[in-house]
Amino acid sequence: MRPVSVWQWSPQGLLLCLLCSLCLGSPSPSMDPEKRAGSQGLRFRLAGFPRKPYEGRVEIQRAGEWGTICDDDFTLQAAHVLCRELGFTEATGWTHSAKYGPGTGRIWLDNLSCRGTEQSVTECASRGWGNSDCTHDEDAGVICKDQRLPGFSDSNVIEVEHHLQVEEVRIRPAVGWGRRPLPVTEGLVEVRLPEGWSQVCDKGWSAHNSHVVCGMLGFPSEKRVNTAFYRLLAQRQQHSFGLHGVACVGTEAHLSLCSLEFYRANDTTRCPGGAPAVVSCVPGPLYAPSSGQKKQQQSKPPGEGRVRLKGGAHPGEGRVEVLKASTWGTVCDRKWDLHAASVVCRELGFGSAREALSGARMGQGMGAIHLSEVRCSGQELSLWKCPHKNITAEDCSHSQDAGVRCNLPYTGVETRETWYWDSGNITEVVMSGVRCTGTELSLDQCAHHGTHLTCKRTGTRFTAGVICSETASDLLLHSALVQETAYIEDRPLHMLYCAAEENCLASSARSANWPYGHRRLLRFSSQIHNLGRADFRPKAGRHSWVWHECHGHYHSMDIFTHYDILTPNGTKVAEGHKASFCLEDTECQEDVSKRYECANFGEQGITVGCWDLYRHDIDCQWIDITDVKPGNYILQVVINPNFEVAESDFTNNAMKCNCKYDGHRIWVHNCHIGDAFSEEANRRFERYPGQTSNQII
Repeated sequence: MRPVSVWQWSPQGLLLCLLCSLCLGSPSPSMDPEKRAGSQGLRFRLAGFPRKPYEGRVEIQRAGEWGTICDDDFTLQAAHVLCRELGFTEATGWTHSAKYGPGTGRIWLDNLSCRGTEQSVTECASRGWGNSDCTHDEDAGVICKDQRLPGFSDSNVIEVEHHLQVEEVRIRPAVGWGRRPLPVTEGLVEVRLPEGWSQVCDKGWSAHNSHVVCGMLGFPSEKRVNTAFYRLLAQRQQHSFGLHGVACVGTEAHLSLCSLEFYRANDTTRCPGGAPAVVSCVPGPLYAPSSGQKKQQQSKPPGEGRVRLKGGAHPGEGRVEVLKASTWGTVCDRKWDLHAASVVCRELGFGSAREALSGARMGQGMGAIHLSEVRCSGQELSLWKCPHKNITAEDCSHSQDAGVRCNLPYTGVETRETWYWDSGNITEVVMSGVRCTGTELSLDQCAHHGTHLTCKRTGTRFTAGVICSETASDLLLHSALVQETAYIEDRPLHMLYCAAEENCLASSARSANWPYGHRRLLRFSSQIHNLGRADFRPKAGRHSWVWHECHGHYHSMDIFTHYDILTPNGTKVAEGHKASFCLEDTECQEDVSKRYECANFGEQGITVGCWDLYRHDIDCQWIDITDVKPGNYILQVVINPNFEVAESDFTNNAMKCNCKYDGHRIWVHNCHIGDAFSEEANRRFERYPGQTSNQII
């Protein structure tokens, strides 16, 4: 971790200050491995349940025996030290009283007292190893920030040999330095050594070396470069060589993993007859000009298995999903490593993998698990070219979904943090009418009013703001349950007064002969899962929830779901909606505890790994189809339709089914989440001609 302080003047004239971690209150000690000798002979791990991969009961192995830490005198400073021992950048919290369950064996440390800046837990004060008067009901736990230390030694994280001291790699343009548009794709290879930036001697330089460097810098591939031009240019410039003899295989995720040699301080002759190594990288579609992007998309072979990332907070990270038989599914993390992760990253137009994630670190998927035990050499052009095992449902679960974090090109965007300042002195509005799809890299790429601003006023009331987060919820509807529970009910009007008050009936119900007659309702159950990495909470706080006397409940969100009946060409013929009068954890996965319930004006929400069930027999869990004529239709359900609550992925919020209504009965089939099928399968679904009989094929 290197504290930095960077001032940068943006084109908009905004002065940004990127502060070091010390400014934010977390200690940033030197990570020099030579000073960590106190931790030698100790091993650390997180254990217990329910927990996420970056939290748990702290266990230490000493003299071959695993043990725990007592929570007496435990503080956040101690948690910082332990999280770094575990390979994370810092702690965000800690727990006491065996929150993750009691451990077994020895209690190695008691009354642990740390300043937070120690290199090792052995530097903290305590009662001594194995000296404790605690029981395992007092075991301490930590909650670490879900961010790995650069170069931390772990099977799924890039391990950089510290004695090589290649801390960073960059491409420096030979001409026009500082005036070239970002990202820089061609230039001299430079490595950052303790004494500063140095060039690399090009003797023996190969395409494999260029492939590794481009991958580190966020580019999927490399191309030939005019070395004659750069050699001629090199004769007119002075150079500082620090590295030579680089020999990569081409599958390495970091230059430090290649065979290489450093010049010694007393080497007077460096790179005789040679020149600085030069690379030219090919950017992926997201970072290439739009015309190039279209060209690459059109060049994809038809029918080829595809890959995508879901659930990530940044481009180039997420849960790995693959397309098989026109249906998307996940990949089991068994034998998942950096080679396989790098194949995925490059296939998607990013660089090599920065991290191969296991244990559903990017959230759990739903539906099929297509692949397991993927073994890539790193040279494959597609994940489907790697040897793998086709699995059955018993082989793996979605708690083992694999994910990746890819290297991305430097585009000048530094922060993910949220900054607030007084907007009372703002004198100009520069953008209005901004509409983004969510995949853009900057607001300039979003649709907006341009120079024709519709918001002329300035000041706090008229300025847009954001709150950024590394994690978000991800709601997903259980489509099979909708199909299984759909049926028609003719409900008497005298039983629908409350539903009418909450606007759950078609507009024609207002002119009905109340309380006589009935309304025809299409009923079904909705089971809404949170598969994200943060709890789903209502946008409004409890103080603004609205009490509805008729049903005796609070509405925390006015619109939580939209229910629609559409014709095959998309025309809406019936609609319904449901307010979130009770967002709660109905059930949870085996290792997850419920947090939210509506009883006694409780907190509302859906915990990660839990689901909220709206049964078919409760009010407003329907569509009023009284005015719908017999025919073939599409049933559509959309969760969080107004995007009022942040989610990591909105593409899976819609569910669609084919249905046939003959005026008396209804058949619902082929229910699926909006992004569960391939584009071709979705087109076939939308061209659905309807059924000619009651037989479902």
